[in-house]
Amino acid sequence: MQIPLAVKLAAVAAGDKKASDIQTIDISASSSFTDYFVLATGLTKIHTRAVADFIEESLAEQDLVPLSRSGYQEGEWILLDYIDFIVHIFTPEARDYYQLERLWEYRG
Repeated sequence: MQIPLAVKLAAVAAGDKKASDIQTIDISASSSFTDYFVLATGLTKIHTRAVADFIEESLAEQDLVPLSRSGYQEGEWILLDYIDFIVHIFTPEARDYYQLERLWEYRG
């Protein structure tokens, strides 16, 4: 299945803000709540917020706004829910701890 443009735009925006280890995971076969995850790592809590802000700004240019945003104040794991896809922006420590890639690889 081809990755939707909005998902690609979110990943590109994360890269433009210098996030690292950006991955797009198709979870549609094993999820009833969304089709894709976009995962990215920021260097610090301040950086994760900047990445989240830039993704939101970039997607707003396409008239896309998240249904919800979680974790922004803490900055360790920020979640932007765009219904068809969810963006996860982690600090390195949070990404290593939660290991979403491994969890969804196992479920898929």
